[in-house]
Amino acid sequence: MKKTFLFSACAVLSLSMAACGGNPNKAKEAEAKAETKAEAKAMPAYNVLENEQVDLSAFPKDKDGYYVLFDGKTFNGWRGYGKQNVPVKWTIDNGAIKFNGTGGGEAQKKDGGDLIFAHKFKNFELEVEWMVSKGGNSGIFYLAQEVEAEKNGKMKMQPIYISCPEYQVLDNANHPDAKLGVDGNRQSASLYDMIPAVPQNQKPYGEWNKAKITVYKGTVIHSQNDVNVVEYHLWTPEWTEMLENSKFSPAKRPLAFELLNNCGGENHEGYIGFQDHGDDVWFRNIRIKVLD
Repeated sequence: MKKTFLFSACAVLSLSMAACGGNPNKAKEAEAKAETKAEAKAMPAYNVLENEQVDLSAFPKDKDGYYVLFDGKTFNGWRGYGKQNVPVKWTIDNGAIKFNGTGGGEAQKKDGGDLIFAHKFKNFELEVEWMVSKGGNSGIFYLAQEVEAEKNGKMKMQPIYISCPEYQVLDNANHPDAKLGVDGNRQSASLYDMIPAVPQNQKPYGEWNKAKITVYKGTVIHSQNDVNVVEYHLWTPEWTEMLENSKFSPAKRPLAFELLNNCGGENHEGYIGFQDHGDDVWFRNIRIKVLD
């Protein structure tokens, strides 16, 4: 395989130099483009699942007009991503939803996995408080779809993050991901791997942080501890360009690029969810205002 690729690359280089009039710089550019195209992963066959949703009107509204999505006692309305039940790693701890970590990263064992509220939202204002353990990592997803794709001749559930934006939840001081990415775009409240949260006003691990995510007709705002820290616009050329420069580029993850480029699908709506990243994390005071 390596020999074949080397021969192909050499052939491309020779043809490119001829086509470019012998200009080595143009030939190198053509070669790089050809290699990128050759290395791009093929798009698998996939399905977006349409599972039954809960009736939002069955949930209470508070005095501010927000639907209360978690009553502090039960998982009413919640289930695992791609599942009909709540994975046992998710528990209720002193009025908060807790993921009980194993330190296994994104392994997502059979008794774990991401958690979603089983209703799709379009235009909304979501508020939630979160807290992580030392070195903890998690995320808040929105406009998520449940997606299965073909692998080795079988349809398998795909990770939630390939279909939706992620509000990063992280212990910035102790998790190595805080130093990766570009300009801090993997720190808490950032649009993961794309836009850093500025200013970065996170409270340390073991303390509660307040997240607010507003989605309205494509405009998205992340707030952390009552300060707006990220703003961007979905379904625009700028959004596509951000994806192309991220880990979700068409060359690296063609399915993720396709889904994210039109996140929310035809109706521009999707689930909210919390990530199992293998670490202890808590969520409480979860409420949402529908802006349709």
